[in-house]
Amino acid sequence: MTEPDPDSERTELARLRAEVRDLRARAVTHPLIAHAQGIVQERYALPDSDSAFALIRRASQQRNVRMHTLAEALVTLPRPDERAGLWFPRRTRTTEPPLTFPAARATGTGTRSAVLSAVLSQTLSVLQTPMGNVQIADRARGGLRLERHTGLSDEFVDFFAHVGAVGTSCGQAAVNVAQITVPDVATDPLFTDRAREMVLAEGSVSCHSVPLTTAGGLCVGMVSGHLDHRIAPLTAAETKALDVVGAEAGRWLAWHQRTVVVDALEHLHALGRSNGRR
Repeated sequence: MTEPDPDSERTELARLRAEVRDLRARAVTHPLIAHAQGIVQERYALPDSDSAFALIRRASQQRNVRMHTLAEALVTLPRPDERAGLWFPRRTRTTEPPLTFPAARATGTGTRSAVLSAVLSQTLSVLQTPMGNVQIADRARGGLRLERHTGLSDEFVDFFAHVGAVGTSCGQAAVNVAQITVPDVATDPLFTDRAREMVLAEGSVSCHSVPLTTAGGLCVGMVSGHLDHRIAPLTAAETKALDVVGAEAGRWLAWHQRTVVVDALEHLHALGRSNGRR
């Protein structure tokens, strides 16, 4: 009888875990995309959902906006007047807000992906840790959706793909719209038992979360760092530096939503009017 090959078993286990993560990700995103497809199909009298999906994907690619972001906007924003040439005829365009923190100046901005990467890089530089993540406020479901991460395992990313207002320090920071430091994850009451277990398994002893806020004080995202040792109290300069990251990133994300994403919606509206039966 042939002995099992440990390497083959590990490879198969990794493949199965990746498949499970992919299925879970699809389960999260598919309902939103399907909802957006239904809206587009009905709104522009398209022949089927595949035609609607093709239009959403085309607008997403041509305007460099993630399909999930575009679908979320479709589902949450008021419908246009189908007879009108523009979806948002009275909107006022504003200039892109500056990002002055060092990581943004070093890497450049211009795209949402670049900005989120710079936000994470700058935060981890201040906290002096290689582990962290950026979450975005989920307009369709509520809570926070994980969008950028580094130094974290697939299991961690899968578990914290979406969090609500309770059970985690980042969720509480979003509710408070204020920075939160957790010096000792093992004993802090903010975490549910399962969330605590996942964070500790990652080697995170302490963590710090910074809300990304608009000029009006709305939390539109969160950036967090995880440390493999007990975090020292932040200095006034460090706290201020993280406040700057949170405020500038939040204002940039709000601008992106009402400018770049709305431009993509306008493009989709034009495509729908020209390709549909209405």
